[in-house]
Amino acid sequence: MEFQSILSAATGGHGLAVNPWASVAYLVAGVLFILALRGLSSPATAQAGNRFGMAGMLIAVVTTLLTHAPATAEGFLDTVGLVEILVAIAIGAVIGIVMARRIAMTAMPQLVAAFHSLVGLAAVAVAAAAYLNPQAFGIADAAGEIFTVSRIEMGLGIAIGAITFSGSVIAFLKLNGNMSGSPIMLPGRHIINLGTLAAIIGLVAYFTFDQSPWIFWTVTGLSFLIGFLLIIPIGGADMPVVVSMLNSYSGWAAAAMGFTLGNTAMIITGALVGSSGAILSYIMCRAMNRSFISVIAGGFGADAGPSDGGSKEQRPWKPGSAEDAAFLMSQADTVIIVPGYGMAVAQAQHALREMADQLKKEGVTVKYAIHPVAGRMPGHMNVLLAEANVPYDEVFELEDINGEFAQADVAFVIGANDVTNPSAKTDKTSPIYGMPVLDVEKAKTVLFVKRSMGGVGYAGVDNDVFYMDQTMMLLGDAKKMADDIVKALSGSGH
Repeated sequence: MEFQSILSAATGGHGLAVNPWASVAYLVAGVLFILALRGLSSPATAQAGNRFGMAGMLIAVVTTLLTHAPATAEGFLDTVGLVEILVAIAIGAVIGIVMARRIAMTAMPQLVAAFHSLVGLAAVAVAAAAYLNPQAFGIADAAGEIFTVSRIEMGLGIAIGAITFSGSVIAFLKLNGNMSGSPIMLPGRHIINLGTLAAIIGLVAYFTFDQSPWIFWTVTGLSFLIGFLLIIPIGGADMPVVVSMLNSYSGWAAAAMGFTLGNTAMIITGALVGSSGAILSYIMCRAMNRSFISVIAGGFGADAGPSDGGSKEQRPWKPGSAEDAAFLMSQADTVIIVPGYGMAVAQAQHALREMADQLKKEGVTVKYAIHPVAGRMPGHMNVLLAEANVPYDEVFELEDINGEFAQADVAFVIGANDVTNPSAKTDKTSPIYGMPVLDVEKAKTVLFVKRSMGGVGYAGVDNDVFYMDQTMMLLGDAKKMADDIVKALSGSGH
């Protein structure tokens, strides 16, 4: 029996799988993807979630290879084409394994942004291939006229994919330090952005009536441009929202291309990623008390004015040492640790866990307070603490622990500025006004680890906690400070 006959039995028009076994396999893959998302919702089940996702992707890839294997004009298996596909998969697998093993946890945000860019670029490539050879994809009639529904899918896929790619590239450059994390404000940017978006929407609508090449490639070019324009004015403080937003975009791009390819697994996966990313973006925006539109408009995290640099008011503050911190925490009943991006930069999570272990040996209750937007991406602090084997039951989210600061003896803040800044609750002129923050100032003593008094957080505002009577500033590298505190705890006999 010719290979083409076998392939025809497994696939139908528009590339949709009609083989019941293929449908069942895609359904199983979809269920595994859902279980993966459920598992990833908690650090305790994240490893199992990753395994579910890997199993689902393996099933989806193998099923797609079996039902869409390349065939020659005579109807036999195209071994050359199959080998090329397998080689491409192997190359991608090797790159992925090497990156996963070598990447530092502090660089995880930019890695995620880079992966999003690849998803967007893949969607653009698939859309371009389908446009250039629509009959091979089963989305055109004998005369080469692309079906209207396929034009809609293709137009949306190319637009969302291109936006995801260029936006993710800018996010990567900002996160990786190749580009300033401060907003870059272009003159008339809102008018330019709205005009470009309107042009893209109008051309995608017109594409349903006219499939001329100039329309397709103009949509592609404008979409690459608007992705660049949208992310350039967004500051570092909004990066957690940007990462989750681009995650959502990549999912919708994949779902649109799933319809074009008639691939059920792509549709399911894309919809799951798109919807979960959108929900996460909403959660991040709520955690910052900002609307999605205000994030896209950009500007949060700009360089500060009077509160930044040497022009700010000189206020008295209390310096401290590792020995002071060790003594105060060893005498405490409860210590709440608040990690931030400063901990990530210094890679101090392991030293921090050692410090907590020393305190627990002396009967001190230790808890960790995580703000939803601490760090550079959603869950950044949770990932770092999990890497250091911090027990999951000691890690609490903002809404679960904020009421406990008033009863805590010590709040130990390590590199978290904006998410502990009380001006968010009192100063209507502050750029972070209205953002829920951790109430560290209510603790009896605040130990604040910071590299220097001159720096400010991404929002560019000073933190009043630095100058409060109960605050002791521990200036220096976060990892070294934590290591010194561990030595002081061990050497003191406590």
